[in-house]
Amino acid sequence: MSIFAVMQPEQLPPFPEIYETYKNKVFNTVLGYLQNAEDAEETTQDVFVEVHRSLHSFEGKSSLSTWIYRIAVNKSLDLIKSKNRKKRFAFLSSLFDEKGAVQHDRPDFHHPGVQLEQKENAALLFKTINELPENQKTAFILSKLEGLGYAEIAEVMQLSIPSVESLLFRAKQNLQKKLSDYFKDERKF
Repeated sequence: MSIFAVMQPEQLPPFPEIYETYKNKVFNTVLGYLQNAEDAEETTQDVFVEVHRSLHSFEGKSSLSTWIYRIAVNKSLDLIKSKNRKKRFAFLSSLFDEKGAVQHDRPDFHHPGVQLEQKENAALLFKTINELPENQKTAFILSKLEGLGYAEIAEVMQLSIPSVESLLFRAKQNLQKKLSDYFKDERKF
């Protein structure tokens, strides 16, 4: 049976099997959002605590994987929002000196699966993905990093397939523009 097949609640495998099947997929999805391995590990645990706690309420209206991805995306976005709220003032004051000039840039993120010689470009790509609007970022991560099809992304995001196509188109356009601007600037030096 496909991991994207719709199951009735009584057909669900036991929780340990669900965990083993989805733990790497959830971790990679969460890591794409949070760009910090420790936060991704903790959030992955939170996702599976929520899955375990809510498994009895799974109604089978979508596939199990879609339901789990939706929890992972929501937990990731919740953590990002929470961190942004808590650190907003301290972060802004640490970025700028008394004259308003930028003191330092955000540290680069390195995905553990990327080869050494590609880390710089990957860090730039992940930084640029992170700058996308939330809905474009979600669609892009689910499509390009997780390999989900338009129908699965539409289910996870609770949108129509044409909406997903539009989000992916705009995400690609935004990434292409931002990255081409960056590489144009790089050639000037």
